[in-house]
Amino acid sequence: MSTIGISAVDGIGVLHCLSGLLVSFARGMNDTPKIAGVLLIGTSLAVTHQQWLILAIATVMGIGGLLSARRVARVMSKDITELNEGQGLAANLVTSFLVLGASKFGVPVSTTHLSCGALFGIGASSGGGHARMIFAILGAWLITLPIGAACAVIIYHLTTIFLTN
Repeated sequence: MSTIGISAVDGIGVLHCLSGLLVSFARGMNDTPKIAGVLLIGTSLAVTHQQWLILAIATVMGIGGLLSARRVARVMSKDITELNEGQGLAANLVTSFLVLGASKFGVPVSTTHLSCGALFGIGASSGGGHARMIFAILGAWLITLPIGAACAVIIYHLTTIFLTN
């Protein structure tokens, strides 16, 4: 006699996959206003054909994905901490809810940062976190803001010099 059913492990696996879709949806909800902002800037800069600007944005995003997506996925799925299906589900749910909550209030956040934070928490609570990788990521985050600010200052001054002459 056979039974038809689904095991708890299979159920968690299905929920984990669905939670990945929820993360993607949340990312789109939070990133769409950022892209719309770029489109508005392009419109104000007299870009007459918005479809070319959209194509340029999509192309640059696609190239970025091709160059880095596999490496980022490997780091997040294996190098931060070891995960089982339930832990992966938890990380995805935390990421999704935080990104969707931020989107509701118009707060631009990094889905990747939130996801890594969830993974750091799981690694810390399970004792399975890879400290060297976690500290490398945290170090990169700490230097990103000041380097971004310095680059913006330099580019701002260069553009004001060249645009005023």
